[in-house]
Amino acid sequence: MFNRVLILSASAGAGHVRAAEALEKAFSQSGAAREIRHIDVLNYTNKVFRHLYSKAYLDMVNRMPEVMGWLYDHLDKPWKNERRRLAFDKLNTRPLVNLLKEYEPDIAICTHFLPSEILSWLKAKARIACPQAIVVTDFDVHAMWLCRHYEQYFVALDETRMHMEKLGIHPGKLTVSGIPIDPVFSASKDKREMRIKHGLAPDKTTILVSAGGFGVGRVEDLSTCLSELQHEAQVVVLCGRNEELKKRLDKRAAKRRPGSRRSIINIGYTTLMDEFMSASDILLGKPGGWRNPAHPRGLRHHREHRRAALLSTDGTTVAA
Repeated sequence: MFNRVLILSASAGAGHVRAAEALEKAFSQSGAAREIRHIDVLNYTNKVFRHLYSKAYLDMVNRMPEVMGWLYDHLDKPWKNERRRLAFDKLNTRPLVNLLKEYEPDIAICTHFLPSEILSWLKAKARIACPQAIVVTDFDVHAMWLCRHYEQYFVALDETRMHMEKLGIHPGKLTVSGIPIDPVFSASKDKREMRIKHGLAPDKTTILVSAGGFGVGRVEDLSTCLSELQHEAQVVVLCGRNEELKKRLDKRAAKRRPGSRRSIINIGYTTLMDEFMSASDILLGKPGGWRNPAHPRGLRHHREHRRAALLSTDGTTVAA
């Protein structure tokens, strides 16, 4: 049993945090640790840095996806920009460094590349000695996930493991485990009961649209397309924390023609994703992680993620 487990995530998108919460719950339920602490590392950085990592990132995904695509490609050069990135990170994450040195965990588990890079540097300088496990919360692995001082990588797919081996990661330090999900998704739920619980028509085809925890992507365009369906259906749009998106969609839904065979229900942030998924016949969502189908490589990556999702129907993985 571990004495202290430290789980490190970053709220640049919701997937990294959700994976960390799933790990926290798994440690707690299994009794594998006496003390478990999960922190969002962006809370241990300065205001400007937090803005760049969260707000600016989300703004680019929504408003300038082509810029996001260019940055993704430009930075995806294994072992090329690590010194520059680390210098920038060290300058802005001193409170995080202090926390790591003071807390002295038995193991640190990272679900985002920012803390894993800092931990790797501290281990290289012999300033901390705790083992580091890195959980890659994307189906693919971007160069920013790569670091030199760690004990184990956990990845989603065999293809990811093979790619990392070619980049020089030792096979013995790679485990194909899937992406962590909350145990609640493993519990079977009755579709009709879930529809009734959430005020949905019990016998109508139900389409669930997920914009992720932060409500990003071209959800309005998707909602417009679905409003033209020729079949009777109800569409549930999960807007995440994007309150402006929900207001715009609610305003549009209020103008729906009387007697329409299609209904659109817009939901704000919810922790009941498992219930809405159980209530639905089909889920439409964005690709996980840094993948955005709007950038030049996006269509190919979208196909790769769709294939990955098909490979993950055993419940061991879920897209971010």
